[in-house]
Amino acid sequence: MGITNRESGTRVDEIAEGIYRISTPVPPQNFPGGFTFNQFLIDDDEPLLYHTGLRRMFPLVQEAVQSVLPLARLRHLAFSHFEADECGALNEFLAAAPNAAPLCGQLAADVSVRDVADRPPRTIANDAELALGRHTVRFLHTPHVPHAWECGTMFETHTKTLLCGDLFTQGGHEHVPLTESDILAPSEVTRQMFSNYFACAPQSQQMLERLAELRPSTLACMHGASFRGDGASLLRNLAAALQ
Repeated sequence: MGITNRESGTRVDEIAEGIYRISTPVPPQNFPGGFTFNQFLIDDDEPLLYHTGLRRMFPLVQEAVQSVLPLARLRHLAFSHFEADECGALNEFLAAAPNAAPLCGQLAADVSVRDVADRPPRTIANDAELALGRHTVRFLHTPHVPHAWECGTMFETHTKTLLCGDLFTQGGHEHVPLTESDILAPSEVTRQMFSNYFACAPQSQQMLERLAELRPSTLACMHGASFRGDGASLLRNLAAALQ
């Protein structure tokens, strides 16, 4: 797909069948070391946008989504946890996409989304699946992994893509959309740079093993490059690093 906004550098790339990575780079003069903010769009009968991006980035993400499909087709606005870069533009998308609704776990709905969102959320239970058409997403409640009580991930079963939120966050603003190279080492540098943004809760190892057992072949990372390859090994190596 390529660049959708030349001024910001926002671009769209298909990283798995029908799954598009939307990425906006933030250069070092605006964020120490540079950074990227990524969203993921699943194009299907019931399109799903995973993360809305920051509220101030809404025009850029909206433009990128529209390069793939009309906003009116959006049905689900999902996110890993309640934080500005995950869902800051939630209400802007709800206003622009009349058929869309927030999609989140019960806990996220109870503690934040029912109050903040301009339309009621659709909740999804732990380990429940939602068919979008050719694609199906499974919600996995992963409290405090990497942080936030209500945190969760989504696994797309058709392409074996794990929408893994802040896991494997890589600093810098220049990344290939999809890599087969190691992303754990650079993500560990970023984790330490951010004073270990992981909650490191007692159940973290168990939660990461649960994700590894899915054997994802694509890791859709919110910050940095996405990964194609042995996702299970990377998740287990991350668990070992956290120990």
